[in-house]
Amino acid sequence: MSRINDVFYSDIYITPDKMVFVPDASTENGLMQIHPDDFSEFYDLLQRTYQGNSSYSVIYEGYFFRVERSISMYGITYCMRKMPKRVPDLDMLGFPPDLIKYLTGLGKASGLILLGGATGSGKTTTISSLLREYLIQHGGFAYTIEDPFEMPLDGEYQAVNGSIGMCKQTQPINDDWGASLRSALRSRPRYIFVGEIRNPEAASECLRASTSGHLVLSTIHANNVTDALDAIVKHASAGPMSEVLAFDLLSRGILGVIHQTLIGTGQKRPVVQYLFANPNTTQGDQTRNIIKTGKLNLATTIEMQMTRMSQGRPLFEKPSND
Repeated sequence: MSRINDVFYSDIYITPDKMVFVPDASTENGLMQIHPDDFSEFYDLLQRTYQGNSSYSVIYEGYFFRVERSISMYGITYCMRKMPKRVPDLDMLGFPPDLIKYLTGLGKASGLILLGGATGSGKTTTISSLLREYLIQHGGFAYTIEDPFEMPLDGEYQAVNGSIGMCKQTQPINDDWGASLRSALRSRPRYIFVGEIRNPEAASECLRASTSGHLVLSTIHANNVTDALDAIVKHASAGPMSEVLAFDLLSRGILGVIHQTLIGTGQKRPVVQYLFANPNTTQGDQTRNIIKTGKLNLATTIEMQMTRMSQGRPLFEKPSND
């Protein structure tokens, strides 16, 4: 039998009786049992690195694993996501070329790019690939806040414009996302990457950062584009920020929101829905106007933008000189 990292899989599950399962790659959701030779070595690493937080990361033979440790009916269960050794190129993920071109073109803009989807839908891979693309194209300093660490982004990047890009991956300070984001701002980053928006502090500070000249990238659990926008407002307004202020900041800071699902078996491909706001905030913009009202009636705008992009037409018309 091969070692753990010789088997192709994205997720791995270890039961309390130390049985190991991975996706079977022949059905959409089925699993199969494996018997890796190095299981004892791997399991020992999981136990040694646990420090009381149910979510943590380990590195095993050069691969990063995001670990969820839980107490089930019969004992300890481990659910892990195996991350690639390097962040994949954005154009290798299966997105439409016109969407990739548009997203890449936002590298010099400021605001919030939000990626929504369910657990296991590839959100982190996509947003990490986009951040890597910005560092390669434009250089600059990127600051991430993640719990736990996921994709290997930390390090230096030789940008195509001749400059240097640098990424520093950090964890929230004492689980305080608000303080961590405020600390990030004092480091004067060009890019801020928040691993996942899941509490009021992260949501409100992301909204504030998106209106202060930074390019903020983050993920959020959501069922569709509208749900992603509603979710960040609900998170932010669950704290001291009012819902009215949250919608106002979102309308001014949003650059785009993408909802992603993965379909197929084995090598899955993404299916996306998206909505963008005009990066030129000096021009009138329907998306921003609708969001500011708090009534997210965006279905027509989403359909129109997706049609225009599929036809190779610009999303936003340049103002006439009349």
